[in-house]
Amino acid sequence: MANIVVFASGSGTNFQAIIDAVESGKIDGRLRGLITNKPDIGAIKRAKKHNIEYSILSPADFTDADKYTRVLLQTLNEWETDIIALAGYLVKVPTEIINRYEGRILNIHPALLPKYGGKGFYGLKVHQAVVENEELESGCTVHLVTDEYDAGPVLAQAKVAVKKSDDASTLAKRILEQEHRLYPKVIAKMADKINAKSKI
Repeated sequence: MANIVVFASGSGTNFQAIIDAVESGKIDGRLRGLITNKPDIGAIKRAKKHNIEYSILSPADFTDADKYTRVLLQTLNEWETDIIALAGYLVKVPTEIINRYEGRILNIHPALLPKYGGKGFYGLKVHQAVVENEELESGCTVHLVTDEYDAGPVLAQAKVAVKKSDDASTLAKRILEQEHRLYPKVIAKMADKINAKSKI
């Protein structure tokens, strides 16, 4: 069974969607842990509620980047990680981690990439830009993580019409609903592939 580790920096609603999909059997995997760079966030409360291990690891707490990367790798090794799912994680994943888990790190972005992606485009900033540019549609994208922000291969997208009455918050709410549906499905597919390989 595929071991999944979620990286999150906020309230953890996508984390909750993954938890629910695992617990209901929609994802054939086990949630081994949560990595976060912030204490006292909603994602940690969700981890505690569901008896999921968590580790608070922030680059700012380490004297140099190499030490941070080593501890992060060690934690992922201890959890026997197969899949890393970024869910509102606002720290750049070290290159060494990306190389080690190539093709197995997923991210969900609240726009239709390649539009509104890259450094600085996260959270409400994305939706604000979409509304200001009077786009007719937006949505969310699940993609593989590479060294460049939001530039990895796109695996799936869900579209949402942008209403004339929308502001960043109302658009964000509708897109988030799609994120909660789309992300677990993509993670489930990756878990199935890993599980099939382990049976060979």
